[in-house]
Amino acid sequence: MKPDYTIPRHLLDGVEAFLRVAARQSFRAAADDLGVSPSAVSQAIRQLEARIGVPLFIRTTRAVGLTEAGTLFHARAAPAWAGLVAGWDSARNLGARPSGLLRLNMPRAVVPLLIELIIVDFCARYPEVDVEIIGEDAVIDLATSGHDAGIRIGELLEADMVSVRLSAPFRFMVVGAPGYFRDHGRPQVPADLKAHSCVRQRISSSGLLLPWRLMDGTRGIEVATRGRVIVNDNRTAASLAERGLGLAQVSEPLIVAELADGRLESVLDRFAPTSPGLFLHYPGHAQMSPKLRAFIDHVKQAVASGVLAAFAQKA
Repeated sequence: MKPDYTIPRHLLDGVEAFLRVAARQSFRAAADDLGVSPSAVSQAIRQLEARIGVPLFIRTTRAVGLTEAGTLFHARAAPAWAGLVAGWDSARNLGARPSGLLRLNMPRAVVPLLIELIIVDFCARYPEVDVEIIGEDAVIDLATSGHDAGIRIGELLEADMVSVRLSAPFRFMVVGAPGYFRDHGRPQVPADLKAHSCVRQRISSSGLLLPWRLMDGTRGIEVATRGRVIVNDNRTAASLAERGLGLAQVSEPLIVAELADGRLESVLDRFAPTSPGLFLHYPGHAQMSPKLRAFIDHVKQAVASGVLAAFAQKA
């Protein structure tokens, strides 16, 4: 059932004229302020009084004063009008320059790298933009969650998103600590993973456990791994693998340092699947807010200048 109400047409017509006459106590002075004729102000007031159903002003040849109804109306209308004007100005200012709250969503592992390489400089350049960063590995809908933009790997992007590449393609590697391999051996083919303890990951939004995906040439393989610990982000999985809890499958750029110094070792490299890389993505609005446009331009400039080269190696 539809609600039983209607929105009056021209509800605010004459309110500004009423407030100006009340403040100036003169139709002519109010007309001068508004840049219209006194007759136009008088007509606007008469129409407002007709809609309300009571006189708002006492008019004499010497002065203009408020009636009791006019005083009550003024007490409510003046602050409401001031709030409306302030809201108008705030919204218009948001459309004129980068300002307001920019909400970004990205995997947890990306957050510290992005803050270091992009966000600090962006905040310095745009002091009127506040930035809220939400780190989570779950795939979210930007439009319904209230985020302006996000960062995700290419295969998780929706088709209707506009994207900006942040990194080159990278592999997802199966890794473990040297001590783990001494005690449990090394898997030689994907099927061997079933005999190993694995740090598994769950998608927070759906509650589903992620299978490990590998490639045998052009053929995709899914392995239902087992293990005592379940996490919901790559960084934690890599850290637990480094401590010998089991094997983990994580993005290669995330563990470059650990592989280089021997804290982690990779196995099944020839079966490692490749991701298209990391992308900044955002809805393709016809009218983009200045804060989001400024951030996108800032990211593109960082990519073009090579600032994100280190980010691409670590993310």
